[in-house]
Amino acid sequence: MAQTITKRGPVSGTAVARVSRKRKPFLLDLYGTAVGKKYAMAISGIALIGFVVFHMIGNLKMYMGASDLNQYAHFLEKLLYPILPEKVMLWILRGGLIAMLLLHLHAAYTLTVLNRRARPVKYQSERDYQVASFASRSMRLTGIVVLLFVTWHLLDLTFGAGSINTYTGSKDAEGLKDVYGAVVFSLERVPVAIFYVLANIMLGTHLFHGVWSLFQSLGWNNPRFNKWRTSAATGISTLVVVGNVSFPIAVLAGIVG
Repeated sequence: MAQTITKRGPVSGTAVARVSRKRKPFLLDLYGTAVGKKYAMAISGIALIGFVVFHMIGNLKMYMGASDLNQYAHFLEKLLYPILPEKVMLWILRGGLIAMLLLHLHAAYTLTVLNRRARPVKYQSERDYQVASFASRSMRLTGIVVLLFVTWHLLDLTFGAGSINTYTGSKDAEGLKDVYGAVVFSLERVPVAIFYVLANIMLGTHLFHGVWSLFQSLGWNNPRFNKWRTSAATGISTLVVVGNVSFPIAVLAGIVG
């Protein structure tokens, strides 16, 4: 009598799951880990820091007069023209920055969730809490304030939404968008100027810890470089705060206007 031979199935449910599971793309798989989220925060942070620094440097043209600042704004609108239609490259850059911002926010939130699950018990003593610097402890608060400031800044000086800044979009004597006039009109309002100053101090605090920690997130955590990291963080955050805070002060003081 012939014996029927049957194939042996998987020895466990785990084996079945492993066979049927679809493998994720490498980057998505990496992003699902705490290390991947730290990489994402660091890389997106570098892009955002670069934008903040160059944006501040470009705005310094305000001290050279209305024509220089408006010409600079017009230059940005005509990037890669006529290869691309006017303003297209500028919106591509804006889209990239928005993507970096969303990635930064998502990585920060999901990393916080992972850390809470890994360490559900908070600091056990006051000394443990004090080990972290003020900048690191306030990253969530400063990040929220900076996000609100960016939203206001766009509505005020980019879109001129509603009655926030009716000057935005107007033209100067040369027929260019009068960015200079819109900035002066905005910062002449004392509440706006105060918010601008406070928000940029918060931005500087956020930048200080962000610049310092991004090296650690990328694995460059040699104690020999800590002094250099601190100097870089201090220099970049100070540069941005002093430059940006000078604008409302200069407008209110009548230096520009």
